[in-house]
Formats: sequence, structure tokens, C-alpha cells
Amino acid sequence: MLFTKPTHHHNSKIILFILFALACLPLLVHAKFVIGIVGKTKNDSFYIQSYKGCMAFAEAHPEVTCLYDGPDDYQDIRTQALIINDMVKKGIDGLLVATTDSDYLVNRALKNLYEKKIPVITFDSDLLPKDNQYRLAYVGTNNFDFGVALGNQVKLLINNDNKNICIQSGHETTPNLNERIAGVRFALSGQSTQRLSGENGWKEFSRCPLYSLGKRDTSLEQVTNLLKIKRPPAFLAVAGFAQFNPHYIETLTPYKNAIASKEVIIVSADTETTQLEALNQGLSSSNIGQNPFEMGRLSAELMYNYIANNKKPEQPFYYLDFHYCNKNNVDTCTINY
Repeated sequence: MLFTKPTHHHNSKIILFILFALACLPLLVHAKFVIGIVGKTKNDSFYIQSYKGCMAFAEAHPEVTCLYDGPDDYQDIRTQALIINDMVKKGIDGLLVATTDSDYLVNRALKNLYEKKIPVITFDSDLLPKDNQYRLAYVGTNNFDFGVALGNQVKLLINNDNKNICIQSGHETTPNLNERIAGVRFALSGQSTQRLSGENGWKEFSRCPLYSLGKRDTSLEQVTNLLKIKRPPAFLAVAGFAQFNPHYIETLTPYKNAIASKEVIIVSADTETTQLEALNQGLSSSNIGQNPFEMGRLSAELMYNYIANNKKPEQPFYYLDFHYCNKNNVDTCTINY
């Protein structure tokens, strides 16, 4: 007889196969998209908020996973590139990154992603214009405008017979911080390419800009060294550096009266929780904050639309607003996640 009756053993094999196939279906439906998110420094509450923004997007899209990392303690361009290359080996479908050094990042990491067709969105700090082919879009603050806002804030606070200023930055090559410095100079002097040397009465203190690499101890030391000068220049930090130091409040407390009387002026970018506490205690003159949570959330959304639906971002720049915090509105000026 040509057709033999299938054995009971054969039937159970078929049933097992069907059960296995059904069990695998959810894996196919929920194919995971892993989005890497790398800040300039990992332990910085600003970038942790961006990570939380990515995770908020992932909560609504269970097939998305956010993988967070970055150089531990300061803006280290080598470590940033190494971490990204490690992520690629582990397997990511897209990368969100805040640029510390555009040339280094492109040559040591992003060219590799480009060849592997892993898409990149920059947030907080964009690549230099010449490198924009290596990313889909930028999400974050318009950093030149942000610098102008910081400069205008100093103008409002300054005593007109002491128009000296010291700008503190992080890494000398970081695109967004350099755009902010340009914006500050433009607000004060009408030009953005040279150190201030007397235009409208404004001068940059001889030792400035100060570059802290985002190192918390270094950046706080730079502030206190300036404040020891008899008539200190206005101190303007284009990111939160010194105010992220857990010892900032106790170190600045002796200058509380001088800050209140505007003998000492401290204006800083960012409005993280520790910074608002310092502002509340009268240990900062004014802070202008950004939206790191929304940077992470919107970047993740744009990346998901691209990797899941092949939908490219519609514009090259997605600029988010910024907000002003002072001692009077410190409780209501922003939400930190």
C-alpha cells in the first residue's frame, strides 16, 4: 500500500512544531528595535533626562528598546567613539548622539555606522555642517540663539562700569558650545567671531574662555579662582558644569551676599534639579534651561519612524524652546524628569 497511516509519534511532532511556530509569532510581531543613546557624559542628569525621554517613547512602543551609555565623568572624545563602536557590535538599529568633537566622532565612529547603514540622529549638539551627511537630523536647542539669550541675561544684570565677562565652556571643539559662545559674543558686541576686546565696552577676561572638559572639580575650581579676584568679571557658563558639582552650594555660600548685590554675577545654561536648588538659595544669578527630556523623546520618535517605517525626518533641524529661571519663578519655570 502506498499511503501508510501517520503514526501517533508523527502527529505529536506536527503538533509540537505548530505550538513552537505559534510561540514564535509574538517575537516576529515585536521585532525589537534597539536605539542607542549616547550623551557627552553618562552621569550627567541632563543626558539621563534625554534617556528618560527615549524610554517614555519606548513605553508606548513595546518593540523599542533604549540603550544608554556615554563617557563616565567628563567629555572624553575617545571614550565616546569607543562606546558607540561597542554598541554597534552588540547590535543597535539606530543611534542618538550628542556630539563632543565632530571630526573625531565621524572618523572614529560614524563612518562605520554609515557603511553599516545604521542611521544617526544628533541631539543637544549637532555635527559640523560639513559632516551632516552622517546624520538624518538634529533635535535640540538652536545653540546660537541660546547663546544670545545667555548674553542678554548678563546685560540685564551687569553694572555698566564693569563690563568684563568670563565664559566657561567644556571641550574646545564641541559644536553646540562654540555656537553658544558665538551667540554670547554677538549679543554683547554685534560680532560673533572674535574674543570681546572693548566693543560696546565689553571685554573678555584675559584667562577666558575657560575650558573645563565638563570635569566637575575643574569647573568649580575655575569659578572660585575667578571669584577671588577683587572685581570679578561676570561669570557665564554655556552649560551646567560647575553647578553639577555636588559641592557647588557649600562652596558658593560665602558669596551669597555678593551675588544678591550683583557684585558677583553668575549666569548659567541649564536648569537641572541641583542647579535650581542653588538658584533658590541665591547662589546663581540666573539660569536658562533647555528640554533634554523632549530631545530624547522626539529623537526616538523620529528614529523609530525611520527604522520601522522607512519615513525620513521631514526637516534637518528640530529646534526646541528654552526657558528662563530666576529666584522668583524657580518652582514653576521647568519640569525635571
